Amino acid sequence: MPTTTVHLMRHGEVHNPDGVLYGRLTGFRLSERGVAMAERMADHLAGRGPLGEARRDVVHVVASPLQRAQETATPIAAAFDLDIATDERLVEAANHFEGRTFGVGDGSLRRPAHWPYLWNPFRPSWGEPYREQVARMLAAVAAARDAASGHEAVVVSHQLPIWVTRQSLEGRRLWHDPRRRECSVASLTSLHYDGDRLTGITYTEPAGDLLPQAKTVPGA
Repeated sequence: MPTTTVHLMRHGEVHNPDGVLYGRLTGFRLSERGVAMAERMADHLAGRGPLGEARRDVVHVVASPLQRAQETATPIAAAFDLDIATDERLVEAANHFEGRTFGVGDGSLRRPAHWPYLWNPFRPSWGEPYREQVARMLAAVAAARDAASGHEAVVVSHQLPIWVTRQSLEGRRLWHDPRRRECSVASLTSLHYDGDRLTGITYTEPAGDLLPQAKTVPGA
């Protein structure tokens, strides 16, 4: 059976001076540091070994349609002389609070009008159900795996869809504490397959040194 790796990559840091939950909103681009992170990831994936051999065998790059994901995928695709495919199934999760700050002080939580959206954290009631996110992500992963059969694919998406997909594949519950997600900006959650059978999951942060506090950045 062909051995294939699908790297689920979270996009780089976003320019977000107001600290809002940007969700699916348009116009949110990478910050300067986010651009550097995307370039670092391209160098990491396309890096050469001591004998000049390529360390990675990436033959397919696909991204969410959102600007920050497309900008993250651009240097990676260029490093392997590939076009970027776009898959709507990789988009960020829908969220009632997008475009707003989210907190108890001056954020959305202090306004009673938003409280009805917080009644069920297990679904969750404020946005797209976790199970729906997993279903569309797994369909996109299967398509990327088929496109890169016997090689590697880079799939650029967003924190929450990547995290709940990993939780599902590892047989864990989907509801969780967002502060405990292991999915930093510009990280790789790599899915390893023999044919269509998942054999392992690994997590790496090749650009982690560029953003020591990556896990605290608002948004996804």
